[in-house]
Amino acid sequence: MKILVTGAKGFIAGYLIEDLLNRGWEVTGLDNLSKYGEVSKSYDHHPKYKFVKGDVKDTDLLKKILEDCDHFVAGAAMIGGIAYFHEFAYDLIAENERICASSFDAAIWAYKNAQLRKITVISSSMVFENATLYPTPEGHQTQCPPPCSTYGFQKLAAEYFAKGAYEQYQLPYTIVRPFNCIGIGEKRALADRDIKSGDIKLALSHVVPDLVQKILKGQSPLHILGSGQQIRHYTYGGDLAQGIRLAIEKDSALCNDFNLSTDTASTVLELAELIWKKINPDLPFHYVCDEPFTYDVQKRTPDTTKSRRILGFHAQTSLDQALDEIIPWIKKQIETGGI
Repeated sequence: MKILVTGAKGFIAGYLIEDLLNRGWEVTGLDNLSKYGEVSKSYDHHPKYKFVKGDVKDTDLLKKILEDCDHFVAGAAMIGGIAYFHEFAYDLIAENERICASSFDAAIWAYKNAQLRKITVISSSMVFENATLYPTPEGHQTQCPPPCSTYGFQKLAAEYFAKGAYEQYQLPYTIVRPFNCIGIGEKRALADRDIKSGDIKLALSHVVPDLVQKILKGQSPLHILGSGQQIRHYTYGGDLAQGIRLAIEKDSALCNDFNLSTDTASTVLELAELIWKKINPDLPFHYVCDEPFTYDVQKRTPDTTKSRRILGFHAQTSLDQALDEIIPWIKKQIETGGI
């Protein structure tokens, strides 16, 4: 089986492509390198992996690649941390709509004229930005108020692209919504600007790497965005990759959507204290709260019943285990200038 993964040099794609290759898939990765520039992956020279440098908005290029592909993972997007949502409010929705349209145009063509079986859309938990039901089940995105951020709104639009392509052209699809992916491989993006958090300059504005680097750099008291009571489900990238692959492979996932997440909830404050104790076990934990960003969702708790029942997916890696891998990696990146 052969699959195209767009956004191949991205954070989640790195875990997904490795998982697919380990399971015997033949993978083509497409990326224009606009986010991180040239980055190396452990599987770059794998005999079943081919990388193509190119733009997803080049529909003719997509069609050419998809001519002999059975599956297509639409993962390319402008994406970043919470500061990114504010910095690029227009560019996010405009660029991601162009990416979506090109991806679906090519997928519809490949389904009708080649051997494509399905498109798998990487959506986001941000479609539940204004959720009113917790834990939040699949389907609630059409019942709660729409997202306020342009990023969340566009991710919801991507799900409607899938719905529309199926209704008009019968293109089979699966939608997956990763929740708060954590892991290694996320570096400073080329477009990131410095964000001050106390006396530390940040770039990522993703909570785990930002907290880790602030603590590694000796910040005390630790600056936390908002009250620290925001609830998240931090899910390891390797687990999410397995969930996405299962959604790709299982016939029961056709024309279905899935929340992919750990069941374990943590507040930002609990996360911060856990990281602190791992890095500074002998120092008391002190923190101060900074003014939050506008789109800092206070509660994000998924219902994972459907992904368990249909996909057999259950995230296995605890936050504690993930941090034991993430902290040394970020420490090395600080030393080498990667972050």
